[in-house]
Amino acid sequence: MIIKVVIIINNIVKSKYQLITLLIIFFIISIITIYSASISFSSAQVFSKQVTWYLIGFFLIFIFSKFSCEKILDIVVILYVFINVLLLLLLIFGTEVNGSKCWFMIPKIGSIQPSEFAKIILILMNTKIFEIFNKKHPKRSFMDDVKLFIIIMVTTLIPSIFTFLEPDTGMVIIYFLISFIMLFIFGIRKSIFFILITLVALFIFAFLYYYFNYENSFINVFGTSFFYRVDRLLDWSNNSGMQLTNAMAAIKSAGWFGFGIGKTPIYIPEAHTDFIFSVYASNFGLIGTIILLIIILLFDFKLFKLAKDTNNKNYRFIVVGFLGMILYQQIQNIGMNIGLLPITGITLPFISYGGSSLISYMLGIAIILNYNKDNRKINKNYT
Repeated sequence: MIIKVVIIINNIVKSKYQLITLLIIFFIISIITIYSASISFSSAQVFSKQVTWYLIGFFLIFIFSKFSCEKILDIVVILYVFINVLLLLLLIFGTEVNGSKCWFMIPKIGSIQPSEFAKIILILMNTKIFEIFNKKHPKRSFMDDVKLFIIIMVTTLIPSIFTFLEPDTGMVIIYFLISFIMLFIFGIRKSIFFILITLVALFIFAFLYYYFNYENSFINVFGTSFFYRVDRLLDWSNNSGMQLTNAMAAIKSAGWFGFGIGKTPIYIPEAHTDFIFSVYASNFGLIGTIILLIIILLFDFKLFKLAKDTNNKNYRFIVVGFLGMILYQQIQNIGMNIGLLPITGITLPFISYGGSSLISYMLGIAIILNYNKDNRKINKNYT
């Protein structure tokens, strides 16, 4: 059965509507799993809202198909300033939920999380910086690469500071990961990365040593809230915490074919967001999980091919930035659901419930698909 599914999906990926078709498959999987998860806390709203967000997302893809996405890079500085202003205002006027100010609450619409859109804008902003830098420095020296690295890090640091203060550590990690991957693809000297990795490793070692050996002093310096955020990250190594314990129990007991839709045998906190993978695995078992992973890999591979086969550097940077973002989130979310990675509140792209995250992903796909149309005019041999 798995072989047949692979053949069918593989044929779809070779067809004209590749990414759109895979998005429709994600849509079906998402609403079914969210419906199943919503039963546990008796809320049909999350199901209907997710359908609405997906329909808006597909509509945005249609709208973006009507104009050139290359023009977005011309106004990306304005977008970058705008999103940072929103992140700053969020710290003042944002609604606090579970100790975090990550959302603006808009009556009759719901919550909006600016940091989700900041990821897409950061990808575009980095691309614009690369474009300008390439024109000014066609033959780069080591110091040119250092200068570019500093510019990208400052560009990344500004939204990271605002987001960290919300607090949302997981999103900050994504910001920096996006920039590191894009810098690597841009081709700055590997020695810079080696120096950076060494410094980061030394910092982490010193930070953890301070955390474990001087707890009271750590709390006095960084505060109780930050101490518990670090403690939560380290919880996974002991497989402790109700979220992780229940999620792993639901997955392990699912067997080959699972318990069926809406029959998750155990309560899982945040089942429709952070732990949607556990709900899916418990409903559809090992076979269903393998199929989902195959679909995710095909989607990622399609994005990889788009980046690999293009001659347009701007397009490659955008696709690679987007692919790096969702690939990390996929690995992080699934890893934390099965106890291999720390729990950071990272959702599973295109599957987990969330209007801001889903719309931001769909905007990213809209730009990639439409920019690809512009790119075909440049590279006629593309496919």
